[in-house]
Amino acid sequence: MAARAQHSGPAASGGGAPALVPLLLLLLSAAAIIPRGDGQNLVTEDVTVVEGDVATISCRVKNSDDSVIQLLNPNRQTIYFRDFRPLKDSRFQLVNFSNSELRVSLTNVSISDEGRYFCQLYTDPPQEIYTTITVLVPPRNLVIDIQKEIAVEGEEIELNCTAMASRPATTIRWFKGNKELTGKSEVEQWSDMYTVTSQLLLKVGREDDGVPVICLVDHPAVKDLQTQRYLEVMYKPQVRVSQNYPVQGLTREGEPLELTCAAFGKPQPTDMRWLRVDDEMPQHVVVSGSNLLISNLNKTDNGTYRCEASNAVGKSHADYMLFVYDTTATTEPAVHGFTQLPNSAEELDYGDLSDSRAGEEGAIRSVDHAVVGGVVAVVVFAMLCLLIILGRYFARHKGTYFTHEAKGADDAADADTAIINAEGGQNNSEEKKEYFI
Repeated sequence: MAARAQHSGPAASGGGAPALVPLLLLLLSAAAIIPRGDGQNLVTEDVTVVEGDVATISCRVKNSDDSVIQLLNPNRQTIYFRDFRPLKDSRFQLVNFSNSELRVSLTNVSISDEGRYFCQLYTDPPQEIYTTITVLVPPRNLVIDIQKEIAVEGEEIELNCTAMASRPATTIRWFKGNKELTGKSEVEQWSDMYTVTSQLLLKVGREDDGVPVICLVDHPAVKDLQTQRYLEVMYKPQVRVSQNYPVQGLTREGEPLELTCAAFGKPQPTDMRWLRVDDEMPQHVVVSGSNLLISNLNKTDNGTYRCEASNAVGKSHADYMLFVYDTTATTEPAVHGFTQLPNSAEELDYGDLSDSRAGEEGAIRSVDHAVVGGVVAVVVFAMLCLLIILGRYFARHKGTYFTHEAKGADDAADADTAIINAEGGQNNSEEKKEYFI
């Protein structure tokens, strides 16, 4: 068997072997008849290599007795016989040769080089062991395709990442910023290569504008292979109202008030206007672009002033609640500032809350209402208690009263006679008593 393996190697290599090879074959054929020492064995390891790199094959002998070591390719062609290379492939180079090891390197490895390589040791009986070369192919292209280049907040967009021509099939992971997302992958096999496509469905909001979406590849042939696309999201304006004057303190009668409206959106808002909620704008109010000015405040100016801004996506607003105090007012409000009122529940997630004078008016009015309400409640309770007591008193003292003063008056001709004829007369007047029935 050893002789056949040796003969097939040079014959398959082509080009005619040197004269030394037949002589060695004859010697080995004869050596196969001579008993060799027991206890020799071959050792090798499988090799995994990235396409284009160098693979090193090692055939080692334990307890060597100078037996011949030979290396064959998957087609059983002899690559190296001792330190001689019959195969005309310059990519194979001898790295080390001794009685106990034959080590060979293979440069510029390709998929066609994958398979089993055989180490043979010419003992009696001959020994053989194989090593497997596995070739890894990294993805050749990694591309992200976005269904919509420009999305509107609240929309769900589709992204696809494709890793082409890899071996083995790659694993694709998705990230939005630093947060990992879950996609759905499909694998297609073409010959010995695999193409993987991962689909990601993503609902975008205004906070996603300018955030990178990353497609990252997990593959044994490559590290840190990734590509990314930046999201572009259109969203409604965010509106803020700020008070320029007075900077701090109360808005009093006779003093000026200046407000500024700022709006940010994508695209940038093109239409901005001031209005008074549930009432007409006072004639003395001056509106200049994003600014609102009242030069001389009075209590008729009390109300809610709204700044509205709109763009191609939609409309938003922020409200300022004005309460004008007397000139003698000295009490600072419990809360200073402005509050943006969201147009809908969704805007609570995105809308920035700015300050509002609504805090001033709300805090002071809530205190006044609480005091007045408490006083009214006490008075009403006292009146109810009084009514209950009086009702019970009158109910218990209701009846008819009789006295004995009129006895004998029925037959009297005049009042004087009636008094004289009254029972008991004047002498018994002290005995008159009243009875309650």
